[in-house]
Amino acid sequence: MASGRGGSLPSFIARRLLISILLLFLISLGIFSLILILPGNPAIALAGGTKATPAEIAKITAQLHLNQGFFAQYWRWLSGAVHGNLGQSLFQNGSVASSIAARFPVTFAVAAGGMVIAILLGLPAGIISGIRQGTARDRAVTIGSSIAVAIPDFWLAILLVIIFAVKLEWLPALGYTPFTQSPFEWFKDLLLPWVALGIGGSAVIARQVRGALIDTLDQDYMRTALAKGLTPRMVIGKHALKNALSPAVTVIGIQFGYLLGGTLIIEQIFSLPGLGTYIIQAINDKDIPEIQGVVLVVAVSFIIINLIVDVIYGYLNPKVRLA
Repeated sequence: MASGRGGSLPSFIARRLLISILLLFLISLGIFSLILILPGNPAIALAGGTKATPAEIAKITAQLHLNQGFFAQYWRWLSGAVHGNLGQSLFQNGSVASSIAARFPVTFAVAAGGMVIAILLGLPAGIISGIRQGTARDRAVTIGSSIAVAIPDFWLAILLVIIFAVKLEWLPALGYTPFTQSPFEWFKDLLLPWVALGIGGSAVIARQVRGALIDTLDQDYMRTALAKGLTPRMVIGKHALKNALSPAVTVIGIQFGYLLGGTLIIEQIFSLPGLGTYIIQAINDKDIPEIQGVVLVVAVSFIIINLIVDVIYGYLNPKVRLA
């Protein structure tokens, strides 16, 4: 553990936690400001425009506290959000928090499965490419990762449905079975979404691992280890991989946050009852509390994931604690 001012792991975690809290505050302010994008009186716009009745306008005005100042509204909403209260839906019966809580596990399962696919494909590909630089395997991984990065997730999802669901009839194209009802059917329902999300992420991970491994193997201490008689397998396994995989932790964290947001489109294609279908319906209805709630949950999840990644990276690489 590094010594000196700012070098200890606890102080590093405290700094990252403080930055995350500040970032959450700024993001929450931006999310709540979504109501300002509505033209004119937001209550009239949300109630249906010119066709809105005075009773409907008054109801939405009271529900969103639009008769108060902006910062008074924001403080009321933030205080509720901190305690798990994201308000009531304008057009659906029930609280926003309970609706999100029912759908978030589906979205998280899709993103987590896509991340597992990305790691299982990306890490071995990057290691093979980095060790075998300039060979046919390296060129194959480089070309494959370039293609995978260029393919949009939704296009790949549609292609997978056509091949494996329509043509081969191996996997279902639509629907969702809860894990508690049937783990096997749950796995079958999510396999295509996982692959559609994971392919692009695996390409990014493979590129990062390849570049980091090549740079590490080119260091003087690697050549010194070989000169001392250590076998290439030992040098790569004991030293090179440890140093090369540390930066990949950051990439994996960023990719997981990206996948969490990317599921919103994939869920539409596979008709999964997650946050994707929920927020699309909320956007169509102009249900501001629902939109604010989903965006806030996704943003908070992304920040928490990156905070965990920062802590892991700081533990693996003491030098970053001084940054």
